[in-house]
Amino acid sequence: MHTSAFDEILHRVAQVLAGGEEGDADAWTALDEDIRRALRYGGLPPAPTWFPDGPTRFPGGGGTGRPGVERLAVALCGPDGRIREAALAYARDTPALLPLVVIRCADWAGPVRERARTVLRAELSGPGSRPFETLGALAPVVLRVAGRRHGDAARELLVQVLREGPEAGVTALRASRDRRVRRLAHRIAVDRGLLSPAQLAATAVADPDVVVQDLCADAVLAAVGADDGTAGGAPLTRLLGARQGRIRAAGVTGLRKAGRAEEAEPFLYDRSALVRACARWVLRQTGTEPLPLYRAACAAGDGMPDHAPTGLAECGDRATDAPVLWEFTGDERPRVRAAAVAGLRVLDAVRPGRLAPLLDDSSPRVVRETRKALRPWADHFPVAGLPRPAAVAPSPRVEGDTTTPPPEAGGAPRSGTAAPEAPRARGRMRRMLGFRGVFHRPR
Repeated sequence: MHTSAFDEILHRVAQVLAGGEEGDADAWTALDEDIRRALRYGGLPPAPTWFPDGPTRFPGGGGTGRPGVERLAVALCGPDGRIREAALAYARDTPALLPLVVIRCADWAGPVRERARTVLRAELSGPGSRPFETLGALAPVVLRVAGRRHGDAARELLVQVLREGPEAGVTALRASRDRRVRRLAHRIAVDRGLLSPAQLAATAVADPDVVVQDLCADAVLAAVGADDGTAGGAPLTRLLGARQGRIRAAGVTGLRKAGRAEEAEPFLYDRSALVRACARWVLRQTGTEPLPLYRAACAAGDGMPDHAPTGLAECGDRATDAPVLWEFTGDERPRVRAAAVAGLRVLDAVRPGRLAPLLDDSSPRVVRETRKALRPWADHFPVAGLPRPAAVAPSPRVEGDTTTPPPEAGGAPRSGTAAPEAPRARGRMRRMLGFRGVFHRPR
């Protein structure tokens, strides 16, 4: 009959249970939806009609007593709210199914929600609870369903446990594979002061998540100038050596608060525009104008930093500094040539005819910067290989406009032709919505 189909559901439950310790929230939510869909629309018998004080009657099995883990999971996900509520009485003693209890905390049936929240609260903060052992599997599911209509309660309980519970729970979640869990755990760890400035700096430099990086870098800056003064030393120096420009910029900003503003000068020539801007701000706060430093660096010959021309353009003057940048377009170092072209673009001092030969430069870096600088002239500057804007496709035919040909791609309309009529509102609506054949569809 339907035994084989129900066995497939039980097999799917067993597969998810086998990987439950990995905290795959999507697997649990998908399992919940698939079981309910199979029981409701798949031609299977109704959800298991069992209650705490009655016999168990499962498809493909019978008898009385406590249901197995797989069948209990089916009951927790079934379409009948009374069955889901009754199944929650057994879930307290089945830790493997607690992710389904979390999902039931956002159930559309009020009685099911309340009972599931009671079970989850007892598991996480009740007598004899072991939250740090279960948070790793439950936290991803909690945050996954937090966006649902009734999902806030489980998230609030999780946050409360992390804020008031043992430090071990927060530490465990900081290493979670789930991005949302790791962000929450780091945020609470920073709020609780569980991480030293050295730990924060190490996380900001090495963590792959940009949100965690910024969170920890900001925490290091907040600790600069504190009573212990530790964040003004090695942690700040570690930020300055980060690979990410945003983290280096945070470190440069902290130099002023740490009383090390003079160390910002080398970062005037950083490869990141954000870092260069922060370095200029730090120096200006101490009364040092960066423009003379840039000009001196650009006059240093072979000792000039590679990105000094771009920095000069960012705070320089076109009449005074553009000739210097033009000289650097012939420098033997590709990075300097690319920086000079970028600086000319920043100063709005590009001359297409003079810059065009760099399209054949041996360095791809220089060619990229040149193409970017010449892009505003792509319509009327005939250079092979220069990226031209995509040709504008002719507009769909509009009633009343049947004689005027479309303008040539990339150019102005032909002389002597009448300007096309403005499209009527109905035609414009058809083009915007893509319903060109809807309004005049044959009946």
